[in-house]
Amino acid sequence: MSVLHYLNQGLYCPAADAWIDPPCPVKRAIITHAHADHARPGCGEYWACDQSETILRQRLGRDIKIHSINYGEEFRLGQAKLSLHSAGHVLGSAQVRIEVGDEVWLVTGDYKRCHDPSCEPFESVKCDVLITESTFGLPIYRWKSGKQVAREIYEWWRTETEHPSLLFCYAFGKAQRVLAELKSLGIMEEVLLHGAVETITGHYREAGVDMVPTRPVSELERKDPLKGRLIIAPPSAYKSPWMKRFKEPQTAFASGWMAVRGARRRRGYERGFVLSDHADWTGLIMTIKQSEAKKIYITHGQEDVLARYLTEVEGLNAFPLEMLK
Repeated sequence: MSVLHYLNQGLYCPAADAWIDPPCPVKRAIITHAHADHARPGCGEYWACDQSETILRQRLGRDIKIHSINYGEEFRLGQAKLSLHSAGHVLGSAQVRIEVGDEVWLVTGDYKRCHDPSCEPFESVKCDVLITESTFGLPIYRWKSGKQVAREIYEWWRTETEHPSLLFCYAFGKAQRVLAELKSLGIMEEVLLHGAVETITGHYREAGVDMVPTRPVSELERKDPLKGRLIIAPPSAYKSPWMKRFKEPQTAFASGWMAVRGARRRRGYERGFVLSDHADWTGLIMTIKQSEAKKIYITHGQEDVLARYLTEVEGLNAFPLEMLK
């Protein structure tokens, strides 16, 4: 009997009577991390890493019923033995290890293998069956270190002294990684934040993540020209009324998608920085091999391409997740 089933509502574990990152309300949800496409409101109870609890409550509601689990802590649901292991994606992100009988399955959620000073590093876990994401599952995606990209961001910012520098990136995870990477370079200058970024950054500070000093841009006088200041904002703020207070800013976007020629131009940013919180091609292949899984299911991204490569080149037993139905 399969440990997990891939149904219309997502991944279901009958032995635990639980769903992993369900796209709709269910009785019991196991959450890999607090991004909106993985953690949705309305579930009866949530099981997640303790580091993600405050962000889950902010996003899903203060009164949600949540069971906070430490990394590596075993817990039982029905006939299944489970544990959460760091995915290295964002604060509190986790892989889900499920043991039923003598079989072990692992669901990675989103993950990355690069060093990130804003969250716990990825933990390699062995399993019989692996379900891995593949957002950047093409050989063209190969990342520089976060520190190297942060140095590029700093040089871009500091060479513009007459205008503000607006850096757009995801408010949860990417922004805090940039702030922590800048601090790791020894930078102590204050960075201004959009309100949405400031809220999540506060949760990171409470968790003990070391970042450069920050302040909400709303605390400064509107007549302040903000010359030479770096402001971090979510992509939703780009070309919004919020941008009107900035006079002739230079703009940039930090994302793994900036590795694709034309992506920056289509979005309209002046500069793109290639920085991702997902595994690149090298990280995906390394993770799959280290798992020693006998069977691999692939989801979120380049399922067919990666499955074909693993089967034909690496001699592994790999399939798109659709094949689990």
